[in-house]
Amino acid sequence: MTLMQNISKVSEFILVGLTDAPELQVPLFVVFTFIYLNTLVGNLGMLVLILLDSRLHTPMYFFLSNLSFVDCVYASAVTPKVIEGFLTGDKIISYNGCAAQMFFAAFVTIESFILASMAFDRHAAVCKPLHYSTSMTTTKCALLVAGSYMNGILQSTIHVSFTFHLSFCHSNVVNHFFCDIPPLLTLSCSDIYKNEMVLFMLAAFNVAFTLLVIITSYLLIFVAILRMHSAEGRKKAISTCASHFTTVSIFYGTIIFMYLQPSSSHSMDTDKMASVFYTMVIPMLNPIVYSLRNKEVKNAFKKVAGKALSSLGLVKLL
Repeated sequence: MTLMQNISKVSEFILVGLTDAPELQVPLFVVFTFIYLNTLVGNLGMLVLILLDSRLHTPMYFFLSNLSFVDCVYASAVTPKVIEGFLTGDKIISYNGCAAQMFFAAFVTIESFILASMAFDRHAAVCKPLHYSTSMTTTKCALLVAGSYMNGILQSTIHVSFTFHLSFCHSNVVNHFFCDIPPLLTLSCSDIYKNEMVLFMLAAFNVAFTLLVIITSYLLIFVAILRMHSAEGRKKAISTCASHFTTVSIFYGTIIFMYLQPSSSHSMDTDKMASVFYTMVIPMLNPIVYSLRNKEVKNAFKKVAGKALSSLGLVKLL
């Protein structure tokens, strides 16, 4: 008998999920359905507002519209399957479905690069306001976003290709609520050294590069604000960056907590909680942060809502 004789091709995986406690299934179904619906309404609503209001046709909102789109994509790759598991108890996902879920969940990489692009944009707006229109041209913004998508799609393809070329023979039970890379690697009977190195190098590059851009941008912004003589100017500059800084803090705070905690306190349960935050909660929070802290978004919403109500009034009159 050889090892190869004991290897059978896995055709499906079983996701362990967040909990098996029967009394928590309905409450968690309600909570995550609420989160997902708010994610869709908030992000799609933001996309519609930016599309319909010409005052929001600026670089910052161009980046924000793409952030909203990416949030919808990777939240939709994960959350519906989790909700289905709570409702029906079905935690089985097909081999190809698992690969697709991993591919789109990895779009979180695109979000990190869009956030870095937004930091660069805020730096240009605060530090070089007179040259803003020439430094943040439509072409440059399009290239930054296109580069973010290309990088994210390339990395997703690499992760899926490397992971699903492995042989899975130890088990088909994934100790997670979605097909993430680390728990799948533990199921493989192949040599996973290359996979671990690729995962580490790409993750290190993403975090190091995007954080470098963001931190450098905000340090320059901070210096520029300190040099301002007008209190009103400082207030306006801080207001310009407040929403983005809040989003960045939540996003990277979660990632740093997840990946930089001491190995002694590292556990799969902790990973699951952090993953819930960045795959489900953060996509819901982003549009809330930008709508609550941004007068332009509030005004755009009032304008669009006013037009919609007026149209309904005219229809009734007719």
